[in-house]
Amino acid sequence: MGLFGGLFKKIGQAIGLTKISDEFFDELEEQLIMADVSAATAMELTDELRQEVKKNGLDTVEACEGRFREQITALLEKGDHELRLETGGLTVILFLGVNGVGKTTTIGKLAHRLKGQGLRVIVAAADTFRAAAIDQLAVWCDRAGVDLIRHQEGADPGSVVYDAIAASHSRKADVLLVDTAGRLQTKSNLMEELKKIRRIIEREHPGQPGEVLLVLDAATGQNALSQAKLFKEAAGVTGVVITKLDGTAKGGVILGIQHDDELPVKFTGWGEKIGDLEPFDAPGFCGRLFETEDEGRD
Repeated sequence: MGLFGGLFKKIGQAIGLTKISDEFFDELEEQLIMADVSAATAMELTDELRQEVKKNGLDTVEACEGRFREQITALLEKGDHELRLETGGLTVILFLGVNGVGKTTTIGKLAHRLKGQGLRVIVAAADTFRAAAIDQLAVWCDRAGVDLIRHQEGADPGSVVYDAIAASHSRKADVLLVDTAGRLQTKSNLMEELKKIRRIIEREHPGQPGEVLLVLDAATGQNALSQAKLFKEAAGVTGVVITKLDGTAKGGVILGIQHDDELPVKFTGWGEKIGDLEPFDAPGFCGRLFETEDEGRD
């Protein structure tokens, strides 16, 4: 069942409502926060719905749900959700995210997707602090059929990026996907390393990176919102990829990221297969949020 599937009906039944009241809106706000929607977003959505009810005389659960769907779709549609790619030149896409969110998997899936569009793709293994990260990326690059630029564990990440840009130029690549470390000794060390990588990219290929994508695990809920705020402030994030939406994740975190951080969601990950990465579609995602149990079985 989707995040809001049957929610309005359940709220009405739980508190014995025949008419929409303040009690209904209090319960709605609480349920939104429990579903990983940030407190600020939950409050604004609820207040907006309250005003619509008063203005248009909505007095049934069904009418409220219909208007709420429109609110959610409008919120999700804000921002530029298209992946920005250079025409006739190299696009560098920098990937950020803490360990365990599915960053390496996402890079492999996107490499596969872009190659399927006829683009020449190269991947840079700039997370040199974990041998496992390099090896995992190599597996995904093999699956996608794209080249990987890698150094030994412990090498300077900047040198990997430098070599990867040189290789992209010599091989006339269209897209360079850059993996980065998800954890160093301190947050300041991590952010300084990311800034250094950005400087190298800007120096070696002016005007890039074209995208700085933050990968977030939907199942981490409110923690994902904290990560979005941190990386946006320190690393100039241009968009977000939300992973692991096929599990127990409620998906409400996307609303907070769109509203609080004004970061457009570029892609969503729904599984472990190489094709399980979808461009973000606001109406379609909203439909999944409101999907009922019966609809989910069809």
